[in-house]
Amino acid sequence: GNYGSGGAGGAGGNGDTGADGSSGAAGTSGGAGGTGGAGGTGGSLSGNGGAGGNGGNGANGGDGGTGATGAAGVSGTNYGAGGTGGTGGTGGAGGNGGNGGTGGTASHGTSGATGAGGDGGNGGNGGAAGNGGDGAAGAAGVAGSGHSLGAGGDGGAGGNVGAGGAAGLGGTGSTAGTKGIAGTSAGSGGNGGNGGGGYSYTGTGTGTAGGNGGNGGAGGIYGNGGAGGAGGNGDTGVNGNGTGGGAGGNGGAGGGGGLVSGNGGVGGAGGNGTDGGNGGSGGNGGAAVIVAGSSPAVGGNGGNGGSGTSGGAGGAGGEAVTGGVGSVTAGAGGAGGGATSGVGGAGGAGGEVVITSSQSSVNAVGGAGGAGGAATGAGGTGGSGGAGGAAVTSGNGDATGGTAGVGGGGFNGGSGGAGGNAVAYGSGNVTGGAGVDGTSGTGGAGGAGGAGGFASTAGTGTATGGAGGNGGNAGNGASGGAGGAGGGASIVSTTSSAAAVSGNGGNGGSGTFAGAGGAGGMAATDGAGSVTAGAGGAGGAASGAVGGAGGAGGAAAIYSSTSSAAAVGGNGGDGGSGVLGGVGGAGGLAGTQGMGSVSAGSGGAGGAGINGVGGAGGAGGVGLISSSTSSAAAVGGNGGNGGTGNFGGAGGAGGAASTAGTGTVTAGNGGGGGTATVGLGGAGGAGGAAIITSSFSTVDAVGGTGGAGGASTGALGTGGTGGAGGAAADSGGGNSIGGTGGVGGAGFNGGQGGAGGAGTSNATYGNAIGGAGGAGGNGANSSSGGAGGAGGAGGGAAISSSLNPATATGGSGGHGGNGGSGNPGGAGGAGGGASTAGTGTVAGGAGGDGGASSSGLGGAGGAGGGGVITSAFSTSSAGGGNGGNGGNGVFGGAGGAGGGANTAGTGTVAPGAGGAGGTATTGVGGAGGAGGAAVITASFSTVDAVGGAGGAGGDASDAGGTGGSGGTGGAVTDSGNGNVTGGTGGVGGTGFNGAGGGAGGGGGQATIQNSSSPANATGGDGGNGGDGPPGGAGGSGGTATTYGTGNAIAGTNGQAGQ
Repeated sequence: GNYGSGGAGGAGGNGDTGADGSSGAAGTSGGAGGTGGAGGTGGSLSGNGGAGGNGGNGANGGDGGTGATGAAGVSGTNYGAGGTGGTGGTGGAGGNGGNGGTGGTASHGTSGATGAGGDGGNGGNGGAAGNGGDGAAGAAGVAGSGHSLGAGGDGGAGGNVGAGGAAGLGGTGSTAGTKGIAGTSAGSGGNGGNGGGGYSYTGTGTGTAGGNGGNGGAGGIYGNGGAGGAGGNGDTGVNGNGTGGGAGGNGGAGGGGGLVSGNGGVGGAGGNGTDGGNGGSGGNGGAAVIVAGSSPAVGGNGGNGGSGTSGGAGGAGGEAVTGGVGSVTAGAGGAGGGATSGVGGAGGAGGEVVITSSQSSVNAVGGAGGAGGAATGAGGTGGSGGAGGAAVTSGNGDATGGTAGVGGGGFNGGSGGAGGNAVAYGSGNVTGGAGVDGTSGTGGAGGAGGAGGFASTAGTGTATGGAGGNGGNAGNGASGGAGGAGGGASIVSTTSSAAAVSGNGGNGGSGTFAGAGGAGGMAATDGAGSVTAGAGGAGGAASGAVGGAGGAGGAAAIYSSTSSAAAVGGNGGDGGSGVLGGVGGAGGLAGTQGMGSVSAGSGGAGGAGINGVGGAGGAGGVGLISSSTSSAAAVGGNGGNGGTGNFGGAGGAGGAASTAGTGTVTAGNGGGGGTATVGLGGAGGAGGAAIITSSFSTVDAVGGTGGAGGASTGALGTGGTGGAGGAAADSGGGNSIGGTGGVGGAGFNGGQGGAGGAGTSNATYGNAIGGAGGAGGNGANSSSGGAGGAGGAGGGAAISSSLNPATATGGSGGHGGNGGSGNPGGAGGAGGGASTAGTGTVAGGAGGDGGASSSGLGGAGGAGGGGVITSAFSTSSAGGGNGGNGGNGVFGGAGGAGGGANTAGTGTVAPGAGGAGGTATTGVGGAGGAGGAAVITASFSTVDAVGGAGGAGGDASDAGGTGGSGGTGGAVTDSGNGNVTGGTGGVGGTGFNGAGGGAGGGGGQATIQNSSSPANATGGDGGNGGDGPPGGAGGSGGTATTYGTGNAIAGTNGQAGQ
């Protein structure tokens, strides 16, 4: 009527049932809805169009009928609504679902809604010995005017295996018939429907998102998985002005393949975003899982991400798994979608490959990672590359990690993908995938390099870790990408004799700010094969900041006690250059519990400082042998050299070398300090320690040499200090020898020499020897040259065992460097002390001589080291080192004091003499050093003791020069029964042309502490005065004191000079 609604359309009739195994007839379409009544003129209501009838259902094999179109609403005063479209009929077994009817159109009112698409029919059962039918795809929804498109329907499930036909009845007097054979294949999963595109109402300004694609149906037991549907594209915003657009829909996932045969379906692509919308993600590839047999397993590829303001991520590749002996191919990751102004989509990860059968001999290779999406707009960032898929096998084939995806290009470059990991439990080799280089930025930051994949095996094959990717370079004002770490390599089988080699770290990218180098991978084995660790990557160069740090070298470890293979640590990467130089990477440790040699990695060199401080060198790695039955060598890594710069970088310390066996130990040397172009040169690195813990060892332990101080070429620069020598400690029968100190660097002012390393013996035999101190650097030899550097002190020597009869000898002090015009020479270093708890001799090290000065003060000589015996059973001598001589100059440098000698035993004592004063030209000669004291603490000692002689005063060579005074003789103290005599005073130096001679030194005191001693105590004679004229005064004789019964005789005074 004028205000009434139209009647509903009649339902379509059902299709007739078809014969068994054949298609049923299609259902007929539903009837059309009745027409709505006409609106009355000026009325307040209007009639709605009638709903369309539903489509009839199909019989077996038949398609469902299509729903009828809803009737149109008729115009009235208030506009009527269009009728709803009829629902499509359900498909019969094996048939397609009917399409939904179209909604009725209203001329002014709301249009009718689109009818829903019918469901796809399940795969039909086969007849006798027949195959299952394929599941059909659900139909996409049909667009209604002014509304969003309907989402795609999911694919139908795969058909079942066809059932066998029934057994025929036997005829009269005969046997029954045989039952039919079951079908041998099943249907594939239906493909997912594609998502509809978005739609925007005119003038609203916002586009709707595209629909998501449907998932692919799973395959039957023998079927392939269906493909995922593609995501719909987003619609535009108002007039396509770049804003308000809709996002793309996500792609559907691929269906899984059958368990006996069949591939995984591919993932659907993500829809594209429009006018500011982001792209949709790609669907993941379907998995292929084969439970047994020889059928191949092929995973589906991931779908690509859609493009948009920011790109959608690529879908992951489907995994491929088999419990049989067939081939395996994992799906590749989808590519990331492109971006206009944001971030490109990340590439999808490659699929994993897994072989669980020990009978398989095929190779396993992980799926490739997808490429990152490019960013084309200003300031955009490329997407990261997808990681390579892992490869795992229990068979005897090789396992190789998947290839990584490349990062997308852009203003900022995308990071490279990581290489896939590889794992094996059989006899095959394993290789980790390489990390991909980061993509350089066109104007911004560089992408980071991908890490290398690790390789691990419980079998007998080799293990090789993947290399890390290099960092991408950067544009002006941005940072280079960091290098990727190298992949580790591990063998966990105790019966393996194969090698494990880990990957190198990638280099850092360059830029205004630099990327650090990646660390080298660790290599380890429980078997008998060799291990070689990866090197660290070099740091990138920086044009406006600190250079990139070098990556640390990888460690190398052998855990088998029966292995005789070598372990080699990775070298550290060099630091990059920059305004401040980058630090060098540390060298990797090398250790073994077996009987093979170990060589630790060296430290990387520091980077050059363009306008600042050079980078410090990396420390050397430690070399360690823990097996007491090993006779192999242990070698510590050398320290890296410091970088050059306005101020030089410090050298890296040398690595220690240690063994519990009987092999040699070679400690690493310290790295040299970097050269300075303006200020202070870099300090040299300390030498590494040498350690032997085996009491059966007979080899020497020698500490590493200290690195030389860096030179300074600046107008007023100072050379760097030399590095200290490494200590040596030996629990065996070899000698323990401290490392030599590094020499000071040359410069306007010379650098100080490094101290010598200590030598310590913890065994019942074997000598202990302190390392020599390094010489000081010379000051500039010019009219305005600087001071010479002081010499380094000698290293001490010590024997800890009371049963050891060997000798302990202190290291000599380094000589002072020469001073330039008007500046002093450097002081000589003190000699190292020597001590023993055993029965051998001890000798303190000699002091170093002072450096000369062409027109200034000569450097003072270093004191001699003392000698100490703490054993009451010792009959050996204790000697002190002589003092160093003073340096020559306008004023002579003072001589160093002699070292004392002390014993708790019955041996002799011989303290060191004082060093001579340096010669002066027009000033005063250097004073002689005092003689060393002698001390006997044993009450049962009968040896005589004499104090050390004082050093002679320095002469004066030019007019007006005065001779230096002589040094005092050394005192003597005795608790035993021997005679004691104080040391003789030193002779005064000779003056020049009327300037006075130097005074003689006083004689040393002599004291007997033992109240029952019958021996005599005699003071030391004074030294004679130096000739002038006038001559210098003679030194006073030393006093004598006894608490015993002998005589106390004062020393004779020295004669005055002429």
